[in-house]
Amino acid sequence: MKNVGDLMQRLQKMMPAHITPAFKTGEELLAWQKEQGELRAAALARENRAMKMQRTFNRSGIRPLHQNCSFDNYRVECDGQMNALSKARQYVDEFDGNIASFVFSGKPGTGKNHLAAAICNELLLRGKSVLIITVADIMSAMKDTFSNRETSEEQLLNDLSNVDLLVIDEIGVQTESRYEKVIINQIVDRRSSSKRPTGMLTNSNMEEMTKMLGERVMDRMRLGNSLWVNFTWDSYRSRVTGKEY
Repeated sequence: MKNVGDLMQRLQKMMPAHITPAFKTGEELLAWQKEQGELRAAALARENRAMKMQRTFNRSGIRPLHQNCSFDNYRVECDGQMNALSKARQYVDEFDGNIASFVFSGKPGTGKNHLAAAICNELLLRGKSVLIITVADIMSAMKDTFSNRETSEEQLLNDLSNVDLLVIDEIGVQTESRYEKVIINQIVDRRSSSKRPTGMLTNSNMEEMTKMLGERVMDRMRLGNSLWVNFTWDSYRSRVTGKEY
């Protein structure tokens, strides 16, 4: 057999007349094989990236309580919650090619994490890479790089910058050190420069966020049709049993 073309000719001669081959020429077969190889390589790259992120942030990601959170099981008891749900759904629908970030602001127990997890879970179903991580876990991972030869601070920043959606939780709970401010600034700056959105969950208001993170970070968080949703209703955490999910 000299080449794929010879193989295709032999196969066509062997096939019954009523059967139409999937590929009529060797070039078509080679093109299909190349396409399948590229698809497998892309899938493997996504899996490797996901495994790497899981190893790096083994204390982070979507926590067990929120792994089954969806838009359908989000509890709506007032107009504000309905508005928050509507905006979260719209955010997912308009995610592709959109630089818009979001900030969910409000008291603890008002459903910020539920809606953020619902956004991430829906994007995961659509083949996107996502990560929910607290500021404390980011800083812990950063400090681990000081004694870890396998992962540098630069590599860690790149990992955080390359997921399709990064959600940073507990903004304002941290110690507000200069180093934390610099790291968050670098993450948001790299992500916005790469046209990748960032989500933030906080108990603080706009003025407090600007004071903590700086005007530069907050200005980048407003790029595009970004969201700031205030969760102003009372906590319903005491009524959550986990069976809702």
